[in-house]
Amino acid sequence: MHEIGIAEAILEAVKTETRQRPGWVPRKAAVRIGELAAVNPDTLRFGFEALTRETELESLQLEIEVAPRRHLCSRCNLQYHVLEFDLRCPQCGQESTRCVGGEELEIAYLEMEAYEPSNA
Repeated sequence: MHEIGIAEAILEAVKTETRQRPGWVPRKAAVRIGELAAVNPDTLRFGFEALTRETELESLQLEIEVAPRRHLCSRCNLQYHVLEFDLRCPQCGQESTRCVGGEELEIAYLEMEAYEPSNA
């Protein structure tokens, strides 16, 4: 279950950013996961929530974007999403195509807001 390790890495990156921006609070971390990255989004979310439970980051939301597999046609130069494992170019039918996306595993963005202590 390497998703726990990925969740830990996301949280470490969030903590690093938070240390560099005193007075700011992280609200949402978004990750982009390619469908070929062998990461289960549900398992990642479960691990993330388990690691943040009862911590200062418990309110941090995790947004997961799944990036589809993309290929590039060597004949007509079309970049397209592969559907149902059919690698042929949908425009010209070329069978010799190259994978150019779908293996991503990255933090897309981190939303933070200024901390405003309550006056109560």
